[in-house]
Amino acid sequence: MSDVSPKRLPRAERRAQILAAATRAFARHGFADTGLDDIAEEAGITRVVLYRHFDSKAELYRTILDRACERIAERVGTDDFEDDAIPALLDAAAEDPDAFRLLFRFANREREFRDLTDALSDAAATVARTNLAKQIPAGPWLDWAAQLIPAVTTDAVIAWLDNGQPDPDVAAGRIRAAIHGISAAAAYVEGGDTPR
Repeated sequence: MSDVSPKRLPRAERRAQILAAATRAFARHGFADTGLDDIAEEAGITRVVLYRHFDSKAELYRTILDRACERIAERVGTDDFEDDAIPALLDAAAEDPDAFRLLFRFANREREFRDLTDALSDAAATVARTNLAKQIPAGPWLDWAAQLIPAVTTDAVIAWLDNGQPDPDVAAGRIRAAIHGISAAAAYVEGGDTPR
C-alpha cells in the first residue's frame, strides 16, 4: 500500500472498484488464502475504506458471486437455453473471466458458499432437464444428461478462458457439439446402432 491516501470517489464508483479488485485477488489465491489487506492493497485503498463498503470478507465474496450470477442471467436467461445461450455464456465469461472462474470453479469448494453453487447447479439441471425431455425419455439417462450438460458447458468455457479464448467465432459451435454428444449418448438405445 502506498503512502498516498486513496482518491475520494463517489460511493458507487468506490464499491465497483473494490469489487473488481477483490475479484482479481480472490481469483489468484482463493477465498481462504486472500485477506482483506490483500484486497485493500489490490484496490489501492486502506482497510478502513474497505470496511465502509463491506462488513466482512464473506460478504464481499458473496457479493461478487451474486453479481456474476446476475450478469450471466442477464446474458443467458434463466428458463430456457436457446441457440444463442452458449455464445451469450462465452461473452459473459470473456467480460469478467475472474468472476466466472470464481463462480464455477472455486466457490463450490468453499462450504460457506455451497448454498449458492448448489442452487445454481440445481437450477441449471432443471432447465436442462426441461429442454432435454423433448428428445430423451424420462428416467435416469435424462437425469444424467441434465446434470452433466451444465457441468460440461461451464468446464468447457473455463477451459476456453484458460487457453486464451481461441477462435471465439467457433468456440460456441465446438461446445455445442460436445453437448449434442452427451444428448446423443443419453438417448442411445441399447443394442441399436443409432441414438433415438
